[in-house]
Amino acid sequence: MKKWTKYSVWFIVVLIVGIISCNVYVEIASQGKTYNDTDEIPNNKVGLLLGTAKYLSDGRVNLFYQYRINAAVKLYQSQKIEYILISGDNGTIHYDEPTTFKEDLIAAGIPENRIFLDYAGFRTLDSVVRSKEIFQQESITIISQQFHNERAIAIANAKGINAVGFNAKDVGGNNGFKVKIREAFARVAMCLDLLFGTQPKFLGEKITIQ
Repeated sequence: MKKWTKYSVWFIVVLIVGIISCNVYVEIASQGKTYNDTDEIPNNKVGLLLGTAKYLSDGRVNLFYQYRINAAVKLYQSQKIEYILISGDNGTIHYDEPTTFKEDLIAAGIPENRIFLDYAGFRTLDSVVRSKEIFQQESITIISQQFHNERAIAIANAKGINAVGFNAKDVGGNNGFKVKIREAFARVAMCLDLLFGTQPKFLGEKITIQ
């Protein structure tokens, strides 16, 4: 019993140190690279819009989704990006993040020919790496909530991509709190991915955005 207690304590200590270390790494890597104001953010050809589900399990619209739509529209209308690359999960015929985002962006006034879809953005790492390896972007503007932008920028830095982030409005309440908890563990997973050189699930032929 004492042996298992000792192992449990060490596991908790290692986990806490890992969470703190990875969070510090992300904060340093993304420092000064996220923006809330379109007047301050630099121009890029492409904005990488990171996907999420439109609806919550109880049927309500996911505010993380809605605020990302709003941010992408604002960035495009401010002429800070020319194209929007939507990267998300299209794992089944019943779940298609990129197409759902595209439909709502078009409804918000974004021209269809300015929107490109990445159906293999199963994870943030996949989305960021594929923006370079498939869509040939060396410099991008990432569009999501700030905590997510920071992690994506850390990945971009490690992969030789010049990235900044435009922060969508954050979400409070219980749903926002749960996402922040998940983010702490996502940053640890990101550090492990970078350490072990994890690659996207799919790559493929190059696509030119023009």
